[in-house]
Amino acid sequence: MASVRFVRNPDLRTIKPAYPGNKMVGNAYCNGQELYEPQLSTLLKWQLSKNPQKEEKKADSWTPDVVDGTAFLRSQDDGLLWLGHSSFVLRVAGVTMITDPLLFSSVGLRRRHALPCRPEDLVGIDLLLLSHGHRDHLDEPSVKLLARQNPQLRAFGPLGLQKLLRGMVPQLPVQEAGWWQQFDLGPEAPFELFELPASHWYRRGLRDVNEVLWGSLLLRLPDGRTIYFAGDTNMNGHFEEVERQFGPLDVVLMPIGAYKPAYMMAGSHTNPHESAKAANQLRAGHLVPMHHGTFDLSDEPASEPQRLISEIAASGMLRAELHLPAVGEVLRWQDWA
Repeated sequence: MASVRFVRNPDLRTIKPAYPGNKMVGNAYCNGQELYEPQLSTLLKWQLSKNPQKEEKKADSWTPDVVDGTAFLRSQDDGLLWLGHSSFVLRVAGVTMITDPLLFSSVGLRRRHALPCRPEDLVGIDLLLLSHGHRDHLDEPSVKLLARQNPQLRAFGPLGLQKLLRGMVPQLPVQEAGWWQQFDLGPEAPFELFELPASHWYRRGLRDVNEVLWGSLLLRLPDGRTIYFAGDTNMNGHFEEVERQFGPLDVVLMPIGAYKPAYMMAGSHTNPHESAKAANQLRAGHLVPMHHGTFDLSDEPASEPQRLISEIAASGMLRAELHLPAVGEVLRWQDWA
């Protein structure tokens, strides 16, 4: 019988009282208290079943608008710029960060729209923020390029990440944390950064199921303002826990796509209605959707996630202010005060 233990980074502060650490059974991280692993039978069912929206999806050629974001990247202005999928460039108090970078197409992951800049324009980046190790969130060519162009780059993410990144960029400084831990950014850092829960799983190879943790990230400024990057997650109780610890949150970056068929995707992702519910539970002031439009990962038509979240917002069921930026469009924090 596999051993059970609770792990964390002993060098970092745990902010939740009496939290024992992340549960592991053998070498596998649990999704909270339970082991979760998508079943091969479910994948086969999906591959062998007909998509009831097949024709609608085939006819739906929608992609996000793309505008040139180079000027923001070359500036020192604070703000947020969407690169597509779950990749954002954020600048806060003069510190530039990038989340879950996926800059190129690869086998099974073909970009449906262009980047809003040249990859070589992604310079001056200080922090690499990673939610988990799935290939549509941690892309080896993208990480290698960013490390090469940004010698000052430091990576932050969940437990197990260091070993994974060492195989890609051995010289990259990596700090990993368990859920409810605060990263050590150094004494001069203009904000705090926390590793928080998500409800997901990990697999990158054939025999490494759940050997790297997954999570969300929250940034808190000295004045109390917060930016929450939800990572990949399904609908679960951690949103209410995060709100109790930090809420109400100011800016929430929340996935809205890759949710059909539900029997395949509900254990991994939120649909737009769940995303709105999660934002409401977080008492978010502003919602910026992500994880849609860039890659074809599921059965819903490309335009459906954005259409549904817009309809939900128009109905009054979403209490946060909804922002639907073009890829490359800059959203500035001062405009949201």
